[in-house]
Amino acid sequence: MRTKNFIIVLSLIVISILSCSDSEKDKADSVNQIVTHNILRINIGTEPPTLDWSKSRDTTSHLILTNIMEGLTRFGDNLNINPALAESWVVSDDKKTYLFNIRNDVYWTDGKPLTAYEFEYSWKRLLDPETGADYAYFLFDIVDARQYNTGELNDPEKLGIKALDNSRLEVKLVKPAAYFPSLVSFMSTYPMRKDIVDKFGIKWTEPQNIVTLGAFSLESWKHHDKLTIKRNDNYWGNHAKLEKVEMLMNENPSSALALYESGELDYIDGRGIPLLEVPRLKNSPEFHTQIQFRNNYIGFNVKKAPFDNPLVRKAFSASIDRKSLIELIQGLGITSTSWIPKGMLGYNDNIGIKFDPVAAKKLLTQAGFEDRSKMPHITFLYPDVSFNRIIAESLQSMWKNHLGVEVELINQEWKVYLSTLTTDAPQIYRAGWSADFADPHNFMNLFECNSGNNHTGWCNDEYDRLIDQASGELDEGKRVELYKRAQIILSETEVPIARMYNSIQQTMFKPYVRGLSINPLDLIYFNKIYFEQ
Repeated sequence: MRTKNFIIVLSLIVISILSCSDSEKDKADSVNQIVTHNILRINIGTEPPTLDWSKSRDTTSHLILTNIMEGLTRFGDNLNINPALAESWVVSDDKKTYLFNIRNDVYWTDGKPLTAYEFEYSWKRLLDPETGADYAYFLFDIVDARQYNTGELNDPEKLGIKALDNSRLEVKLVKPAAYFPSLVSFMSTYPMRKDIVDKFGIKWTEPQNIVTLGAFSLESWKHHDKLTIKRNDNYWGNHAKLEKVEMLMNENPSSALALYESGELDYIDGRGIPLLEVPRLKNSPEFHTQIQFRNNYIGFNVKKAPFDNPLVRKAFSASIDRKSLIELIQGLGITSTSWIPKGMLGYNDNIGIKFDPVAAKKLLTQAGFEDRSKMPHITFLYPDVSFNRIIAESLQSMWKNHLGVEVELINQEWKVYLSTLTTDAPQIYRAGWSADFADPHNFMNLFECNSGNNHTGWCNDEYDRLIDQASGELDEGKRVELYKRAQIILSETEVPIARMYNSIQQTMFKPYVRGLSINPLDLIYFNKIYFEQ
């Protein structure tokens, strides 16, 4: 027995040694790969429409700009606001004047030092009606900003934006705005070089022309193929450990996943994860999820029949089975009718129109369409990316089954889709909104009358008044009550939108990728990422 046991033990030891050797070999192979591979390879899905941060308005461009540029402030790990290009700031006693002190150790990629004048130029360019910036309304809390953007005021020198000298930027607000330090972390407020814009015109954002100051700089941009950013060794802050980040523009999730699983990509998000593969991928330790401050909704163009009638809009909203949508997209969201997302001040899922097909039919009849054949021809626009087609077809089926209404689906490439929303939004369109900063004002002011991102054509003075009042209210309890009243107008009374679900980001990244943490704002700072050596 002793001899037999000894043989068994010896065999187990040998097997263990061999297993350890295989494990060490795998680890060594991984290290060898990392030593020769200091380039993070990701998939961004689509071509960024523009890298002009006065005009950018999409998440793809935002990801790039966040890493090649920077604002006065930025978000920390817990979404607390930290100094960035402003090393400090002082707020007046009435909370209406901010004095930002600009860092003196920041240089553009052409070697020129950053000055406060480049903030003044950038912000005035954003507000200039000639620029046509969708995000101009972000600065409407600044003195005379709204009037200048709408053409009531022609003199930009009267704006409450002034560089006192190279290192001091003074900003005057019309009322207190507790979220203002968060707002100036966003891409639309980044400083900009007037000399570069004037010299190169519409081509100023091309790699050979653009001048930036972030942790990375734009190295190459092969349109509709791949964009590469490289480490900026002259960056004022913590230098990146990665040499480069290569961003592939692959709109096919199955193809992107295949590239990830073959080792050609190090990171993918929902744009590279096919819905049918989610049940399998969930078992992988490389699979991660994070609830987002990101809402998905249906927009109704209230200027076009039949959606000029709020009863019709309510009927279409009440016929959306949100729970089945979540099941369809493999748990990529949580059902909600609150426009303010879960986890943010003012979230209230008791507000909004719930799924009720019986009530939906009655509403459509009350609107004068008892005979459904008298309904105008209806088109529904959605961007041809990710799983939008699946959602569009499901909604089309719901409206057919619950309302007896035929809806034609139209899809467009991302850049064309964004242009269509701006120039001639259809009767219904699929849309989403990701938080630019962690404050409910960022969601609620989206549907104000003068918002450049409000493509519904809807304008309500009482709604605007409530949002304006809430934005200057420092008491959180009073703010929540104001947002509650505004959300009822938006989601129950007027219904220019039908809320669908709150997004959950699904990502996969390789075990050797470190420092990559997904947050509700979906911010990724590449200079925090490194490969395990």
